[in-house]
Amino acid sequence: MNKKEDLKKIKSRIIQLAKLIRTHNIHYHQNDKPIITDSEFDKLVIENSLLEKKYPNLKLKNGPNEIVGGNLKNKFQKIKHGSPMLSLANAFNLEDIEEFDERVKKYLNIELKKKLDYVCEAKIDGLSLNLTYKDGILLSAATRGDGLIGEDVTQNILNIKNIPKKLKSKFPSYIEIRGEVFLTKKDFEEINLKLDKNNKFANPRNAAAGSLRQLNVNISKSRPLQFLAHGIGYSSYEFSYFDEYYENLEKWGIKKNEINIKASNMNSIFEFYNRINKTRSNLDYDIDGLVIKLNNMLNQKRLGSVGKNPRWAIALKFSAEKATTTVEEIDFQVGRTGSITPVARLQSINLGGVIISNATLHNFDEIKKKNIQIGDTVEIQRAGDVIPQVIKVIKKSKKINKKITAPKKCPICGSKTFKEQNEAVLRCINIYGCYAQKVSQIIHFVSKKGLNIDGFGEKQVKQFYDLKFIKDVADIFALKNLKLKIEKLDGWGELSFNNLINSIENSKNIDLDKFIYSLGIRFIGEVNSEIIAKEFKNIKNFILASKETDILYNIDGLGPKAINAIKDFFSYNQNIALLEKLSNHININENKIENINNFFNGKNLVFTGSLINISRDEAKYLAKKVGAKILSSVSKTTDYVIIGEKAGSKSKKAKELNIKTLTEDEFLKKINS
Repeated sequence: MNKKEDLKKIKSRIIQLAKLIRTHNIHYHQNDKPIITDSEFDKLVIENSLLEKKYPNLKLKNGPNEIVGGNLKNKFQKIKHGSPMLSLANAFNLEDIEEFDERVKKYLNIELKKKLDYVCEAKIDGLSLNLTYKDGILLSAATRGDGLIGEDVTQNILNIKNIPKKLKSKFPSYIEIRGEVFLTKKDFEEINLKLDKNNKFANPRNAAAGSLRQLNVNISKSRPLQFLAHGIGYSSYEFSYFDEYYENLEKWGIKKNEINIKASNMNSIFEFYNRINKTRSNLDYDIDGLVIKLNNMLNQKRLGSVGKNPRWAIALKFSAEKATTTVEEIDFQVGRTGSITPVARLQSINLGGVIISNATLHNFDEIKKKNIQIGDTVEIQRAGDVIPQVIKVIKKSKKINKKITAPKKCPICGSKTFKEQNEAVLRCINIYGCYAQKVSQIIHFVSKKGLNIDGFGEKQVKQFYDLKFIKDVADIFALKNLKLKIEKLDGWGELSFNNLINSIENSKNIDLDKFIYSLGIRFIGEVNSEIIAKEFKNIKNFILASKETDILYNIDGLGPKAINAIKDFFSYNQNIALLEKLSNHININENKIENINNFFNGKNLVFTGSLINISRDEAKYLAKKVGAKILSSVSKTTDYVIIGEKAGSKSKKAKELNIKTLTEDEFLKKINS
């Protein structure tokens, strides 16, 4: 039997398993008359899961692990948040939160010795929810989504007792109240008792998320979900302090997180963290750390955010969960940038409510250092959402296995491998010909942080690429011409095809920073994409600047690795050609300036010396907001040099080149005018 016949046989078995599992689910859930034992049913589920993991390309779109339940709506409506729902950066020890406190003070230009008040509260392990009230009446409830747009779950939360439909007392005319939806441990256990083994939830967090995001509203309403408030979004009334907002929550009839303190000493905060860590097992709901946020709301606004993370808050997470398992195999994955990563295939184990069967080994130096081989018993850990990793070998295998060595050729395309200077990562040299790299680029392009094409994930990308429906990302926009071919494929039909085409059409209108991110340029993540978008305003300017090293090196916040990666990306003609093809399909929203009439809009600024009233970081942030460009060195293209105390060589050079200088006070007057 050849490989093609093997795959056909496996696909047939996956289809058969899906029918069997669905049939027995109906007997169990709807008819309450199972015709096979639980253990027999479990064997079907396990076999199906193993085949799906081993052959992801053959996984059915509507397979038994995809849909559970009865008649459902197609999908949730979308709601745009009044202000972004940001995600917190993580800290893991006292040193991390001390560094956080120092960063806050430096940005606000406050002496390091001065104490700042922080509100600290237990971080509930649930699902984030944004409640919008207008004139005290509940207008909507939405999940976090991508931080800007969430899913409308208003109907699903109407039975949650501690979410009032109407606020009490005095309240802002418009306010977004943010918090966490969760289940108590007792309620979680009672829900699981009613479910068969295949449909049981791994932990209360998954149960809460699964209960809230039911397309069948009746299921959500039947679950004893609870809500605790912990944050605020847009509000028509500006609170001075966060604890003032907290006090008002109770007056409005909304339950707040009771496990909280206000403190200004990092040691006191860490002691509080240790106390709740020791006693958290006694709580009737799960928590996974401590949230530390600046109490002064005006300073929160000044600090703003970096990418998706607020500068004014941080999550102090509990220690990473660890477990012991066995390495069954080690294979190599080739990533979007050609990185070849060794991955340990593990004996499956439940770690923090997640079934772990793979763990990264980072690079080949790491394997050598830890002396990891197939058959070894190892300790693994998973901290937060981080990919599981192998920490150390607990027990060596008695079998003598071949040592894992770095391949001289790419395991996917057979091209040569190489290591860049001062890098531990091995890479495939075949950037634009390697199957893994090409497919990964497309997956990155359509991902949530990129074009966000709903229903077009890794499985669908590989399927269409293998069938030669798409060769590059531009071909995605021609899929509408392949209606008859796609609808005939397994797992596809008229409805799923139309949904995909609608998602592709919706993705065509995209912000510049997201488009830059979607290109997959090495070292250009979300933060660097935002920096570039603010600097160049449109894609044409970005392409032109890629040829000018001096321009790129003058961009504040862009490092040498990122600059070299940009130059390298645009040095390939196929990338320029691809951008031209994409321009025929995509409408890129140019970066907008908040105050187009400001004095500094379009001006090139250089800062030198120490500022007194604000930090240099905040000064740069304010200048960028009104459309100024921040340069790192003085040249003929510089419009103004802002002079602080103890200004150095940049001040002298400004005089030599006859460039205008401004004092800090002059800068602030013009920036605020």
